[in-house]
Amino acid sequence: MSTPKANSLFYKLFSLLSVIRGYNILVLVAAQYLAAIFIFSEKKSLKLVIFDSHLFYLVLATICIVASGYIINNFYDVKADRINRPIKTGLDSYVKQETKLSLYFLLNFIGFCFGWLVSWRAAFFFAFYIFAIWLYSHKLKKHPLIGLVTATILTILPFFSIFIHFKNFSKVIFIHAFFLFLVIMVREIIKDLENIKGAIANNYNTFPVKYGERNAKKTIILLLVLTLIPVAILFNYPAITYMKYYFYLASFILIFVGFYTFKASQKNQYRLLHNILKLLLLIGVFSLLFIDKTLILDKVVNVLD
Repeated sequence: MSTPKANSLFYKLFSLLSVIRGYNILVLVAAQYLAAIFIFSEKKSLKLVIFDSHLFYLVLATICIVASGYIINNFYDVKADRINRPIKTGLDSYVKQETKLSLYFLLNFIGFCFGWLVSWRAAFFFAFYIFAIWLYSHKLKKHPLIGLVTATILTILPFFSIFIHFKNFSKVIFIHAFFLFLVIMVREIIKDLENIKGAIANNYNTFPVKYGERNAKKTIILLLVLTLIPVAILFNYPAITYMKYYFYLASFILIFVGFYTFKASQKNQYRLLHNILKLLLLIGVFSLLFIDKTLILDKVVNVLD
């Protein structure tokens, strides 16, 4: 029979996982390793990549710093979240704000140390990443255009350390990154539409608040149209092999998102679109399994050598 103390500990652990978005971090780890194995890692064997100690330290540093980023974002957004996510806010409240801040500093320090185990350059990169996340949470997210672009870049940035670690640069990687950049930006605008009430109540000058819902929707349509450019280019690369079916699916879903966005007006409708895009990105992570990295690497230019 569980005791009140055990129940309290369980709720606190569950609350902490909610604060640091444990699910998102697991997906990020999977994405980093899959990208390392199937895109960045030259012709190394699976065993050499998985047991690459520097890659392991980079992933651990990412876990710590992204988790701390969610904590500081939660800290600054607590008032807005009471309006936008009342149930989640209630769950998150099981962990005291003082405890969250202590964990924030501890995780950043640990993440920096893992970066230092790789190189001083990696440590500098993660120090910059820590500062950028804090600046976004504290200042930039309240500004429409800068906040939108910064949020998108911060989402993609963890892959940059893996990208540099293996020193492989390919056109297909940059084109795929551009596709992800556009989709993530669409997701960020939809998330702002979903949370517009909390933003207005707390004087957050987000993109929909500044330019209006209609103009935000027009921007979403423009970005969705732009995604067709990298998709069309990627179809010309034999390396994507069976991943082309992911892009067929993505094109269909993004067209649906575009049409449904103009009809949407309720928070639940925007939440549905937000979750659809999250699922699309998740499927994209695992579709990396279908890339033929040997064909990619034939086109690689090792500009750092």
